[in-house]
Amino acid sequence: MAEIITARLVKDLREKTNAGIMDCKRALVEVGGNIAKAENLLREKGIAFAEKKFSRTVQEGIVASYIHLQGKVGVLVEVNCETDFVAKNETFREFVKDITLHIAASHPIYLKRGEVPTHIVERERRVYAAQVQGKPVRVVEKIVEGKLDKFYSTVCLLEQAFVKYPDSTIQELVNKQIARLGENIVIRRFVRYAVGEELSPENESQSVSSS
Repeated sequence: MAEIITARLVKDLREKTNAGIMDCKRALVEVGGNIAKAENLLREKGIAFAEKKFSRTVQEGIVASYIHLQGKVGVLVEVNCETDFVAKNETFREFVKDITLHIAASHPIYLKRGEVPTHIVERERRVYAAQVQGKPVRVVEKIVEGKLDKFYSTVCLLEQAFVKYPDSTIQELVNKQIARLGENIVIRRFVRYAVGEELSPENESQSVSSS
C-alpha cells in the first residue's frame, strides 16, 4: 500500500494537521491513502497525546483581551501553559487570540459542563421531558440526554464548535495545541462583557481545569 503514498499526499496532510512528515506518512499508510481518514486518525492520536499531559501543572501563560463592535463587546481570558517559553510562542498567542474572538462571537456562559449549576440542568431536563411526554420512558431518557448534550454544546465554551472551523470543538482545538506545542494548555477562566448586559455568576466563568 505504501507505493500509493505520494509526497504530495504527505504534504497536503501535513498542511491540514501540522503533524510531522513521518506521522503523516504512517497515518496515510494505515488508512490506505485516504487523506480524510488519515486526518481523523492523526486527530485521534493527537487527542490521546494531549490527554497524557492534562495532569501537568500549568503556572505560566497569558491574559488576553479583545474589544469588538466598536467597544460594545469585550473579552478577557486567561490561558495557562507549563513554561514561559511557550507563553511567548507566537503559535500559542495566536491560539489565545482565536479563543478571545470565539468568546466574543459565540457568547459561552460556562467553561465546561461541570460548571453549570444543578438547578439549571434540572430545569432544562424538565423542559425537555415535558416536550416528549407520553413516549416510553427509555425513549424519553435518550431524547432528554441528547437535548442536554446540545444545551451544553451551546453554553459551554469547551464544547462549542469553533467559529472559524465548526467541525472542531474548542476542546479539540486545545488538544491540537497541546500536541503541537508539547505542553499542557488550560483555558483557566474568561469573562465576556457587553454594553447594557448584566454580569452575574451565570455570565462569568470560574477558575477550572480544561481536563
